[in-house]
Amino acid sequence: MAKTAILVLADGSTYEGYSFGAETDAIGEAVFNTSMTGYQEMLTDPSYAGQILIPTYPLIGNYGTNAEDDESRRIQVRGFIVREECNLPNHYLNNKNIHNYLADGGMPGIWGVDTRAITRRLRSSGVMMGMITSSKTPAQALGVMRKAPNYDDIDFVKGVTTDKQYEWQDSDNAKYHIVALDCGLKYNILRLLAKHGCHTTVVPCTTSAEDILSLKPDGILLSPGPGDPDKLDYLVETVKKLVGKKPIMGICLGNQLIHRAFGGKHFKLKFGHRGGNHPVRDLQSGRVYITAQNHGYAADPSSVSKELEVTHINLNDGTVEGLRHKELPIFAIQYHSEASPGPLDNVYLFKQFVENIEKGK
Repeated sequence: MAKTAILVLADGSTYEGYSFGAETDAIGEAVFNTSMTGYQEMLTDPSYAGQILIPTYPLIGNYGTNAEDDESRRIQVRGFIVREECNLPNHYLNNKNIHNYLADGGMPGIWGVDTRAITRRLRSSGVMMGMITSSKTPAQALGVMRKAPNYDDIDFVKGVTTDKQYEWQDSDNAKYHIVALDCGLKYNILRLLAKHGCHTTVVPCTTSAEDILSLKPDGILLSPGPGDPDKLDYLVETVKKLVGKKPIMGICLGNQLIHRAFGGKHFKLKFGHRGGNHPVRDLQSGRVYITAQNHGYAADPSSVSKELEVTHINLNDGTVEGLRHKELPIFAIQYHSEASPGPLDNVYLFKQFVENIEKGK
C-alpha cells in the first residue's frame, strides 16, 4: 500500500494523497502550471526553485522521463503534486518513470490529490506557502511553516546559478560569441543560440560587468530565473554597467533586471503566469502570440523609464510582457521565448537578437 502524505497550505487547508518520489518533507511556495505536457522540463526549470509545483493536467508520467528533456543539471522544484501518477510509461525515449525520477533527485511528491481544488484555492486566495509531509499532522506542519522563511525573502538566484564559467557546444556555423549571465538558465536557450550561429559562454550570476566584457562578447543574454527581482540589487548594478556596451537580450527575469536597471518597479502577481498557453500581443505588429510563461512578478507599467517602451502585453490581464530601449540595441520579453515546454511561436526573438548583433558589427 502507498504511504499517505498531505499537502498543508499556509491558510490551514489540507489535501491528502499518497507519497511518491522521495519520502521526505518539503516547504515551498505552492504554484500551479497549466501546460498539458512538459512535466520534466517544469521539474528542472530553475525558475521553480523554492516552489511546490502543481500541474493542472491530471495525468502525469505517461511518457516517462529521459536524458534529453532536462532543462538544468537537477530537479529544481521543492515538491510535486499531481492528480494521477502513471507508473507504467510508454515512450521510445523513456528510461525512468516519474516516481524513480523524483526519488533519484531527492524530491517528494503526492499523487491522488484533487489538484483542481488546490488550483481554485490559489486562484482565489493567491499563491501561498505549503508543506508536503508524510510524518507530521496538519497542525505540526503549520507550526513548522510559520518558522520557515517566506518565499519572497530569499535570493534563489545564487542557489541555481552555475558554480563556474563554462562553454556551450559550438554550432557548426558559429559566427557570434554570446555571454549568458546565468540567473537560472535553461538548456534550450543555449540550444537555440547555437542554432542561430552563436557560441555561448555561461557565467555565474555574481560575475562583474568588467569580467563579462573582458570575454569580448558580441552580445549579452540575461537569463530567466526565480524569485523576487527586488532582492537582486547586485545583478541590477551589473546590468547598469553593461548598458550601452553590447547588444543585450533579456528573458523573463532578464526583462525585470533591465526594467530595474532603468529605475522600474515590480509587483507580485496574485497567482502568477505559469503555463504554455498565455496570449501576448506584439504592440508594433498587432500579432498575438501564444507563449510559455513562468513568473510571479510583473513590471509596474507606471514606472517604465522614458528611455524604454513597452513592446508586448498579456491579453489575459494587461501586464507588461516586453520592453525595448528606444535607442540602444536592448530588448527583453517577460515570457519564455525558448518555449520548453510550450509553443514555438517566439523563437524568432533569437533571430532578432542576432540581427541586433550584426547591425552592431
